[in-house]
Amino acid sequence: MTGTKGSRWLIGTGLALLCAVWIYPFLWLVSGSLKTNPEIFGKGLNLLPEAPVWENYSRAWSEVGFSSYMLNTVLITLGTVALVIVRSALAGYVLGRYDFVGKKVLIGIFLVTFFLPEGYTIIPVTQLTDQLGLLNSHLGVILGLGAGGHAAATLLYAGFFRTIPKDLEESARMDGAGPLTVFFRIMLPLAKPITVSVFILQFLAAWNAYLLPLVFTLSHPELRTLAVGMSAFVGENDTDWAGMAAAAVLSLAPVVAVFVVLQRQFVESLAGAVKQ
Repeated sequence: MTGTKGSRWLIGTGLALLCAVWIYPFLWLVSGSLKTNPEIFGKGLNLLPEAPVWENYSRAWSEVGFSSYMLNTVLITLGTVALVIVRSALAGYVLGRYDFVGKKVLIGIFLVTFFLPEGYTIIPVTQLTDQLGLLNSHLGVILGLGAGGHAAATLLYAGFFRTIPKDLEESARMDGAGPLTVFFRIMLPLAKPITVSVFILQFLAAWNAYLLPLVFTLSHPELRTLAVGMSAFVGENDTDWAGMAAAAVLSLAPVVAVFVVLQRQFVESLAGAVKQ
């Protein structure tokens, strides 16, 4: 019994040390957001600022324009997540429930797109969006981020829908329900664990997206997202590190808040997705 308690104590201590190492960069970022630029580099790894400089946050929020960047990011992220969920669920439903010529080839193409870096597709996506007249707009960024392959989300839905008994669909069709009614009223609600998992993954990806929003908003800085807006702190001769740290905290705060509020649902949905 003593040996068991000792091993538990060692494991707990080791995990606590790993957590401290993991969370230290975030704590240092919060600390740096309350320091002056000389103090950030002069105090090294010290987490306690001599005198908290709250003006860093007001400068980032008002003077640099992070209030509008936050609104842009929220709109783009929510629009992208909604588009990806609907598209991926519909595509996954077809792949998981129907057999047709070329299905294996199509799945192979999906898998290939999964390994393509964003830099290889940014030029055709930009050209297509420009031809649609949506290059310098929120809708253009949403389409650019949400209208791609998203192979992981599509295959997650396909794997889940493949396990649902066909009796549910047949019963609904006997009652006069059409394909879209069956999908939106029966299939999609059943896929809640997958939907939550896709929401989590795509929310993080869209919130932190940099390259595509940067290219799409070059001529319209007022449409920048939080990730792109960080460049406002980099000058020709110097960098406002304290302001950048404050801006980074503002950017991370909504993500941390969502995780804290929905932590249990996050874990349960991911566990359900893995089981499927």
